[in-house]
Amino acid sequence: MVDLLVLDAQQRRQQNPALWPLGDDAGVRIEASLQHGLSDANPSVRELWLVAEVSEWLGGITHAVIVPAPPVYDVAASPGLFLDDCFSRPDAPPKTAETLLMATEAALRAAWAGNLIASYPAAGPWRSLYEHHGYAPVTLYMSKPGFSAHDVPPGMKSARTKDVAGIVRLSADHRRTLAQLNPRFWPSHPGADERFKAWMDRSLTLTDRDMMITDEAGDLHGYVIAQPVSRLQVPAAHDIGAIGVIDDFYDQAFADVPALSNNGVTAARLISAAESAFARRSIAVVLVVCPAAWTSKAALLELQGHRSAKLWSLKG
Repeated sequence: MVDLLVLDAQQRRQQNPALWPLGDDAGVRIEASLQHGLSDANPSVRELWLVAEVSEWLGGITHAVIVPAPPVYDVAASPGLFLDDCFSRPDAPPKTAETLLMATEAALRAAWAGNLIASYPAAGPWRSLYEHHGYAPVTLYMSKPGFSAHDVPPGMKSARTKDVAGIVRLSADHRRTLAQLNPRFWPSHPGADERFKAWMDRSLTLTDRDMMITDEAGDLHGYVIAQPVSRLQVPAAHDIGAIGVIDDFYDQAFADVPALSNNGVTAARLISAAESAFARRSIAVVLVVCPAAWTSKAALLELQGHRSAKLWSLKG
């Protein structure tokens, strides 16, 4: 399993070296992750590992989890998520990857998973397999390397406790649009505002992230949170110390899904400020979470130099 996952990680690094840097001790990290995932009697997230045996060697591997949905969404059953480190050897028998995919889907359903989601690199070899089996992109992870620290743009400032109510209001607008884009993937919870407020209050106390807002003449126009990437988003073989992620990000310029308002000026300031905050923390590459159908958001990120690096796809 370690050997397969090292080959898998090397393949990802070849596709995008900036996003998928390989640790010198990649094999050791992978083995430790496997030992933890296979032996933990009370895991916070349930992991599934399946392998394809070919005579006396392994031809492929899948890694999936039953992951709790964010508390702002009203999801009856936790989704099953295929992680990026699903891999089949080029010399494995035909249909090895497909057989693993179908077996893992069955295992996730047997574990009472809800929606089935696949996470994979945009240029990864399993992309066509997922598409063939009915997975359609729902979220883009758009990446950009190489940015620098600079002064905070005009109208930008760090968020404070008094700004949380405005952030919650903007988040509600954000969630309403998400629910329109895909009500099955983003069904809003009745208590979403209270839950999101509690998370924002908690986030303000965390020292590993930067929370910023755009204030236009006393009007809270947008917010962004620049935070560390998680192991759920990057497999164990890769160094994550220099990778940041932007998930909570909204600006009034995105209110019209097909087109940006005010040329996206305030939204661009938010992204620029987040990149600068990352640079001050020695973060070298960023992943921005963007709904695949939210064309105005994707267009702004493209203009800012971000490109789709990995995807989450939802099985129909």
